[in-house]
Amino acid sequence: MEIQSNWFCVDAILSVKWQKELFPKVEIDTSQPPYVFKCQLHDLTGVPPERQKIMVKGGLLKDDANWATLGVKEGQKLMMMGTADEIVKTPEKGPVFMEDLPEEEQMVAVGHTAGLFNLGNTCYMNSTVQCLHSVPELKSALVSYPSQKSSDLDHTSHMLTAATRELFNELDKSVKPVAPMQFWMVLRKKYPQFGQLHNGVYMQQDAEECWTQLLYTLSQSLRSPSFSENPDTIKALFGIELVSRVHCQESGEESSETESVYSLKCHISQEVNHLHEGLKHGLKSELEKASPCLGRSAIYLKESRINALPRYLTVQFVRFFWKRESNQKAKILRKVDYPLQLDVYDFCSDDLCKKLEAPRQILRDEEGKKAGLKAKEKTSGSKDNDVKMTDVERPSNESGESSKPTSKEGGPTDKKSHLTGIYDLVAVLTHKGRSADSGHYVAWVKQESGKWIEFDDDNPVPQREEDITKLSGGGDWHMAYICMYKARTVPM
Repeated sequence: MEIQSNWFCVDAILSVKWQKELFPKVEIDTSQPPYVFKCQLHDLTGVPPERQKIMVKGGLLKDDANWATLGVKEGQKLMMMGTADEIVKTPEKGPVFMEDLPEEEQMVAVGHTAGLFNLGNTCYMNSTVQCLHSVPELKSALVSYPSQKSSDLDHTSHMLTAATRELFNELDKSVKPVAPMQFWMVLRKKYPQFGQLHNGVYMQQDAEECWTQLLYTLSQSLRSPSFSENPDTIKALFGIELVSRVHCQESGEESSETESVYSLKCHISQEVNHLHEGLKHGLKSELEKASPCLGRSAIYLKESRINALPRYLTVQFVRFFWKRESNQKAKILRKVDYPLQLDVYDFCSDDLCKKLEAPRQILRDEEGKKAGLKAKEKTSGSKDNDVKMTDVERPSNESGESSKPTSKEGGPTDKKSHLTGIYDLVAVLTHKGRSADSGHYVAWVKQESGKWIEFDDDNPVPQREEDITKLSGGGDWHMAYICMYKARTVPM
């Protein structure tokens, strides 16, 4: 691609001979490990990095070799040996095996999309991408994103959005692992903190920071004037509106404020054993600021309620804090349980609760009928009944279609889908280790079929749903760091 040179810091252009083919202009960046160079060759030849044997000065090129000691020169020709992945041909009338199908059909047969190669401590990025890639409405918005940059958008934001679109497209079309090199290069160019080096190796980064920065960039590019699909795409999908009461007990001052965020925080303390408790703590905070009445600083209590809900509700477990003694981020290992179905009605403002009552009653009646129960007469919704509603098991394939605002599947309808305040778990990003800047990140994503897949970089593995809620912490195993829930909606 012509734009590739904008993403690489090109130190040399080599030629590579493989079998009868010669690739005359292969760019390398000597600041990156040779494994990244091998991923480039994988895209060109189809030979996986682990099968590549590349002859250099002193023997075979190793994944972690130092370019400086290899004496690579401009225009040098390298020899590569190795066999590419091939689809074995079957007899004309023989049985058809999955390996013989086109990749698009293989993906349907396997039941999940491709994994992502780890380019050197990039599991934080891979797990973030896999979780967000599971949002069909986001993929649809990116497909409609124009290739031409708008005048009001900076170049790197446009490039990162375009790279996200291309990476999502690659994941959808492949069952073989994808090397996210171009996306990684643009991410580091847009946010240089993700390009930090330690002893010449790219450092592990915080997945929540990657998630937040990527969503912020997409929120800017997908609402630019040249993108008319939906001026507030990211806000509609992930935005949470909070209304807060700020009160000073000492002076009696009181004010209110409104803000938009992309996630709720689950604060963890000795009293928190469940997500519901952590969210309750996260919506309350103390802050110190100047008091006009007292003429000095005073303590204010800030209590927030949800005033508008998104299609996808993101929850971050606040597991990391700065430890002064060791001068690094430490991790809270405490076990905090989280549900497959989350009801946030208790955290909503009075205005939002009133809007949710009718949709919740409809959902309650529908689920009662499907469970073989007699639907109760419509009554004014109460919090007690709302909590009990989540005990009704939601049938598979329920409410998934209606959460697509632009979908026309299932026949024409003029009914608009309404949120209920109830959400189903669709993705979990976990962290294993003791520090945010080390350890390992993994994505656990629910497929459209209802099956769960663990995306451990380039190795997707099916998992049982009952095991997903066991990622709640309490030891050194994978524990939930970010949970993403999808809204249950009803047509009205």
